[in-house]
Amino acid sequence: MSKNNSHPHHKKPFWSFLFPGTLDHYCLSLAVPTFFISLGIILAALMLERLLVLLDLLAADNSPLGTFLGLLADLVPHYLGLAIPAALCVAVYSSVRQMSLNNEIDALLSSGISLFRYSRPYVVSGFIVSFLCIILYGYMQPYARYDFRAAFFYASHAGWVPNIQSHTLIRPNDHVVMVVDKAYDHGTHLSGVFIHQKILNEHQKPTEHIIIAETGTFYTADNRSKIQLDLYNGQNLSLNSHDNNNITNFNQSIRILKQEGKKVTFRDRGDDERELTITELYQQLRHHTNSISLLDMKAEFHFRLVRAVSILCIPLLATGLAIMKKRKGRSWGLIIAAITLLAYDHIQEFGSNLVASGHHSALISLWLPLLAFFLMCYLTLLFKSGLLRISLLKRSSRHMGK
Repeated sequence: MSKNNSHPHHKKPFWSFLFPGTLDHYCLSLAVPTFFISLGIILAALMLERLLVLLDLLAADNSPLGTFLGLLADLVPHYLGLAIPAALCVAVYSSVRQMSLNNEIDALLSSGISLFRYSRPYVVSGFIVSFLCIILYGYMQPYARYDFRAAFFYASHAGWVPNIQSHTLIRPNDHVVMVVDKAYDHGTHLSGVFIHQKILNEHQKPTEHIIIAETGTFYTADNRSKIQLDLYNGQNLSLNSHDNNNITNFNQSIRILKQEGKKVTFRDRGDDERELTITELYQQLRHHTNSISLLDMKAEFHFRLVRAVSILCIPLLATGLAIMKKRKGRSWGLIIAAITLLAYDHIQEFGSNLVASGHHSALISLWLPLLAFFLMCYLTLLFKSGLLRISLLKRSSRHMGK
């Protein structure tokens, strides 16, 4: 007798779920484009209000466009942290809702694929997004927050900025008077420059300089302590009390129009717990060497971790709320998901304040609500999975009765 070694059912290895199959590729092909479109729209909507505020503040100080763009770039990581969870929820909800309306989910359940297996690519995507958000919340946002505060400080403490109009007398300080024939590029590029300057020479005696140049260019030093004017193709007439006057021709000359008596500098990073990376927070919790309160750093450390881990629950919630009855014309699932996420975000902030004030521990104020949120999302998907199976059984029994 020959032995038949073929087995009708081959047990798949445990690690096979890590490799995406055809169903996973199809689900992700529906969700990924929606995710990036939603991310762009939500990010633009969140930044719009702050963009207008920055425009008003910087326009009042005549700050250049580069300063505005730099401040706007520093704000992106902060608002990206708010937009990513919302975009993930919209992407998962839209793709599941589309498949539900097309009866594709009913076909999958009829073929023996559970709703939990169907939601696997979204859950794995949640793990990837959660890991990326740990990097975002833990490392990118602290540096971006500090850079924004430093850039805004320098923009608001820059004093007089190089913005000159044609045929207008300009007094950058008490010792300089200048006028130009033409000014363009927001007054930073000049032609036909005339400058009258009084300075003290090496013998501490006053000397007058009358400078003319064909062209000139303004720029502000990195430390904002001086404004420099580069002059090209001109002459410098020096006048002193001994009638020892001389004229010097130059191809290029550098003039400092304003220099503060005190250097304008911003503080070092780390005076606020939100400017510390998650690694620095952990080190400070173990060896407290900072002036920041230990409770504030503890609240910030756990708050960032809980925010990142909470993203794992969003695919479960969005999948469960997206599956609705076919004959229902209006779906409230996305609105319910938005209200739920907004309420949970406020609960997180309230829990962080409780930890910072010392009323409760992080385990009770932050991690316990996370566990409750995960159970709620899981039960939502479980409840919808049970309703779908009952609906399919009823539908199949009707067909058998006919």
